[in-house]
Amino acid sequence: MPRTMSVSDSIVIDVAPMTVYERLSDPTAMGRWSPENRGATVRGERRGAYVGMVFEGRNKRGPFAWVTRCTVTAADPGERFAFRVHAIGARRPWLPGAIATWEYRFEPVEGGATRVTEIWTDDRRAWPDAVAGAFDRIATRGRTFADFQRGNIRTTLERLKAALESDGRRAVS
Repeated sequence: MPRTMSVSDSIVIDVAPMTVYERLSDPTAMGRWSPENRGATVRGERRGAYVGMVFEGRNKRGPFAWVTRCTVTAADPGERFAFRVHAIGARRPWLPGAIATWEYRFEPVEGGATRVTEIWTDDRRAWPDAVAGAFDRIATRGRTFADFQRGNIRTTLERLKAALESDGRRAVS
């Protein structure tokens, strides 16, 4: 069976799209919500997200830790943020290659809320399905990356919602 190359999920957050975008487009903050990411270091000038911005993400799954190099591919305030992961390594991202693309879309919802959609796309298109499947099952303890990422996406979105809505309530108080 061919592997699933993309998965996504959405959640409605009671915060304006621009606020959600500002938080999610800061790669150094992703570790607050993601079950695997532990934050990032932006290379070069540190400012708001922009197409071409490069950052290195620190990640951990169980006893395994790794670093990825990522480049922002979309930075449309209040609408869309995306980046591609194109290098990986244990302590530094030394092994280049197409790995994945992560995308976040922000859609206004009545009442000032935002529907946030998180999309993971497997960029390992050159990998034969059998090789990718074997690797995935080792790396995720028996699952495909698509199934594994469905859970990660849901966890990230729920944590993001809880954090942003809590911050919004504190700001109003």
